Amino acid sequence: MARWQVGLSYDLRAPDGSISWGDIGIDQLEAAGIDWSFLQPDDGVLTAELVAGYDAVLFAAPAVTEATVARADRPALLARFGVGLDSVDLEACTAAGVAVTITPDGARRAVATAALTLILALEQQVLAKDRLVRQGRWQDRMSFMGRGLTGRTVGVLGLGSIAHELFHLLAPFDTVNLATDPYREVEEAAARGVQLVDLETLMRESDIVVVAASLTAGTRHLIDRRLLSLMRPQAVLINVARGAIVDTIALAEALAAGQIRGAGLDVFETEPLPTDHPLVALHNVVLSPHALAWTDEMALGNGSSAIRAILAVRAGRVPAHLANPAVAASPLFALRPDQVTT
Repeated sequence: MARWQVGLSYDLRAPDGSISWGDIGIDQLEAAGIDWSFLQPDDGVLTAELVAGYDAVLFAAPAVTEATVARADRPALLARFGVGLDSVDLEACTAAGVAVTITPDGARRAVATAALTLILALEQQVLAKDRLVRQGRWQDRMSFMGRGLTGRTVGVLGLGSIAHELFHLLAPFDTVNLATDPYREVEEAAARGVQLVDLETLMRESDIVVVAASLTAGTRHLIDRRLLSLMRPQAVLINVARGAIVDTIALAEALAAGQIRGAGLDVFETEPLPTDHPLVALHNVVLSPHALAWTDEMALGNGSSAIRAILAVRAGRVPAHLANPAVAASPLFALRPDQVTT
């Protein structure tokens, strides 16, 4: 019987030929008797030729289009190393019988920790105090008093796994936890110590607003000038989801005018963020290049989650964290008997 073949997108390859993220659990494939190799370099898109002949592809940055899955020898599974699907044509994958999975269980703790890092950096005035030391301005330190988290109200846009993990991390601070999410029930949230409210209430009542929702047509620029105007003057905004959920120009204006106290951003509408963008010149914003959650913990978590999906599909099972669940009912999703090695 033919051995299963798994391809890793070229962006996962370090210059020395190793895996750029370090330990992503690739030994789990080897232990299962599955062969793996890096795909050839791409131009930002996984072409049909690059993925042809592979039973599964573990990918990070490249886009997936209708053409990616057009050939008969397309993979059975495209396992995303991460959770973003902005550049993946899910409808085309479903029509072709190709499963697409994401790794929310691998990224959950790392992204929640990134959000907490931004919260603490802003509330403790870390950047301002760093500048005081570098500039020899110790005498000015009383002008940069921080704010403690104990008893503060934290509101999260999107009550998913990242929000729940963040609230777990915040538990020692006894925060008041709010969330807004049209797909969650009040009772479900309350069982986890979270009050479900509408978006306007969350913006008005939160000391810290955290964006942790998916980017969709309905959430693009959801946090606009009007909603920003509802925030408390001492409130801060954190975004660890997708940059386009927040109207960046409106946010920059609100920060420049002192309308809100600060912002911590790991994501942006345009990435890389242009160095002449209005946000760059502001001192009340902490910026990170969409990499704050990039840790060894996240690498192993994402990799292991994707590999569990690969092993499930190889065994003829529907994998967890399926981004296109309708594919499970497609006859095109059925594995060929000669693809399974025992």
